[in-house]
Amino acid sequence: MPTKKNNFEEELKNLEEIVTNLENGNVPLEDALKQFQEGVKLSRDLDKRLTQAEETVAKLIDSDGTEHKLDPNNASAPEE
Repeated sequence: MPTKKNNFEEELKNLEEIVTNLENGNVPLEDALKQFQEGVKLSRDLDKRLTQAEETVAKLIDSDGTEHKLDPNNASAPEE
């Protein structure tokens, strides 16, 4: 496994390849288990990164520097 941290798109591509391999069923059991474990790890990492990105995007900054988060149920109104 490379020590260089992959970017989001590379990790997503790796996850898609793992899913395809497992769906095809042409992987020996031991390899399938390793790939499944790697897929779960990638999935959790990608979910965490998406959540962090959503939180960053959901912030509004007023002209005075005050930060507000967007209400996920009403994107036009910031949370109080």
